[in-house]
Amino acid sequence: MSKCSEFAVFKVSKENKRKVIELSLLIFKEMNSDGKVITAHEILQKTDDETELCWHLTWISQDAAKETTAKWPSFPSTKEFQSLVGDNVYYGHFVGAVYT
Repeated sequence: MSKCSEFAVFKVSKENKRKVIELSLLIFKEMNSDGKVITAHEILQKTDDETELCWHLTWISQDAAKETTAKWPSFPSTKEFQSLVGDNVYYGHFVGAVYT
């Protein structure tokens, strides 16, 4: 199965940005704790709105992304993370486009 990319965009106040980034990195470690399912990650800031942060994650497969994200409520850092995020703007998984 091919790799899968995840994009998640969050609204975060300037006061919470540092802590949200720290918690994001912890969550990535927690997701990889039973075996490496995230092979790369980036935390990005929107160029024209510093209150929007984006996760770009590379998963080993679409199945790994689906199975791991289903466990979201069980990861130790997610509750605090969600309490600091204003809005979940966008969330989605993508795979390479196929030309037909």
